[in-house]
Amino acid sequence: MNTIIKKTFLSEKVVRLEIESPLVAKSCKAGHFVIVRACATGERIPLTIADADVEKGVITLIIQQVGISTAKLTALNVGDEVYDLVGPLGKATHIEKFGTVLACGGGVGTAPLLPIVKALKAAGNRVISVIAAKNKDLIILEDEILQNSDEVVIMTDDGSYGEKGLVTEGMKKVIEREKIDFAVTIGPAIMMKFASALTKEHNIPTVASLNAIMVDGTGMCGACRVTVGGKTRFTCIDGPEFDAHQIDYDELMMRLAGYN
Repeated sequence: MNTIIKKTFLSEKVVRLEIESPLVAKSCKAGHFVIVRACATGERIPLTIADADVEKGVITLIIQQVGISTAKLTALNVGDEVYDLVGPLGKATHIEKFGTVLACGGGVGTAPLLPIVKALKAAGNRVISVIAAKNKDLIILEDEILQNSDEVVIMTDDGSYGEKGLVTEGMKKVIEREKIDFAVTIGPAIMMKFASALTKEHNIPTVASLNAIMVDGTGMCGACRVTVGGKTRFTCIDGPEFDAHQIDYDELMMRLAGYN
């Protein structure tokens, strides 16, 4: 149960694990996440399901090593078992045929963006994806995004790959040349703040995923509180996706700073 069947390094500290979990694979939809523990003494970690293969009964998780618990998880190898894996949790992404959709991912945010891109494309949308990172080595899942998008724009801070600039610069070029009916943004809070400001300026309905702030994953710890439209919401049970134009990003970033 929860056996790792494939492990791939996407970058020095970002690992893709394919895990045998038939029930989760059968039930999950774009936007869902799972709670995992690497070992009996490990802490609970919420991770968005990046992909699922129902026939094989396998789910894919993308983990960035940022602390002790993620280090324990990324240290597991093929044949090892993840001690706990519970899900799917959260609310699935609302998918419909919007028209032309702008999907924007920053850094490891490209991982939770992938299943949404796939679902939007399958629903008949024209999908333009903008993925960004500090440099070429940190661009992940490019091939998978390409396979499920009509067009992909790649941005890097240092210009080592794609175009030089921030994700918002890539978004702006697309927005200025054609009508965008809907947008989704996932990545660092500061990135989502400015991406949302850009789409708000152009009256483009947008959702942002706040999965990075989740801790407990069941609404009990309260650490993932966020203000949306002036009301308090819990990211793990009310989200993780919200109307991007209603999120208090400054409060979100202050709360995230407490984890550092």
